[in-house]
Amino acid sequence: MFQHFQLNQIRTMIFAATAAIIAISPWANAADPFPNKPLKIIVTAAPGGTTDIATRQLSDVLSRELGQTVVVENKAGGAGIIALQALIAAPADGYTMAMGNIGTNAINYSLYKTLPYKVEDMEPITVVLATPNVLVVNADFPAKTVAELVALAKANPGKYSFASSGRGQSIHMSGELLRVQAGIDIFHVPYKGAGPALADLLAGQVNMMVDNLPSSMQYIKAGKLRALAVTSKTRVAELPDVPTMIQSGFPNFEVTAWFGLFVPAGTPKPVIDKIYAAVKKSLETPEIKQRWKDLGGWSVGDTPANTKLFVAAEKKKWEQVANQAKLEKE
Repeated sequence: MFQHFQLNQIRTMIFAATAAIIAISPWANAADPFPNKPLKIIVTAAPGGTTDIATRQLSDVLSRELGQTVVVENKAGGAGIIALQALIAAPADGYTMAMGNIGTNAINYSLYKTLPYKVEDMEPITVVLATPNVLVVNADFPAKTVAELVALAKANPGKYSFASSGRGQSIHMSGELLRVQAGIDIFHVPYKGAGPALADLLAGQVNMMVDNLPSSMQYIKAGKLRALAVTSKTRVAELPDVPTMIQSGFPNFEVTAWFGLFVPAGTPKPVIDKIYAAVKKSLETPEIKQRWKDLGGWSVGDTPANTKLFVAAEKKKWEQVANQAKLEKE
């Protein structure tokens, strides 16, 4: 009887120890899987720009795929630096993401002497949207073509301005490419996002902008902005009458803007993989495909590993462009 009691006691101790091990394992608790609370996507720009538009459109579908609310929070200013600071300060648990882009996650490294973040501080989920930029002017601006714009600028050096969503964004760098390749004297006016920049362009406070196509599309279709050229290799189906910069006489002028989700470094791989699977599934829905098409863009959705390689290549590419444009680091 004593032996029987000892055996039962040993079994009880083994069961308790096993239960304790299971309880402290974050991946073994099937009743508490990721995600079990709302998630947040930090937008690196002001409302109204492509980064914001893409984030809000994706978050609707992504919330259904993850079974949790996906909150969008704009943190504009500082060329996206403020937003990425907030990202890397957040817990590396997958509940806080940022919608970075070609500017914040590639170009900025070439334009700032000291950044409060580095490539290694973040892990990419995937690029969700790629789109060309578009050279737009106010509907009252006299130039109807790129050639006419260049002629006006050459006849009036220092008179005309180009707006951007902030120093270091692809919108800014596309304007610098235009300045350098066309050999014209135009000056840069940075804003805290494409939304406020477009507002001033529509009001005639600035003269031109090489904007991300999605944020300008509604104004082009409404006749409030005139599209002179797109920066893609081929024409955009939604704007068939608008030539490319290549067709406009600039054979080396090709820019593709991109927007992608990032999480803090140290986020567990199972969490990254689960977010990626949900994002990938979201990008394959007819709803998102149509939204991206309406914006003149397309889904990417490559793996986190391939996205990391892509971002590194983009960083190197824009270092060369910054050198070509002779842009000094701030």
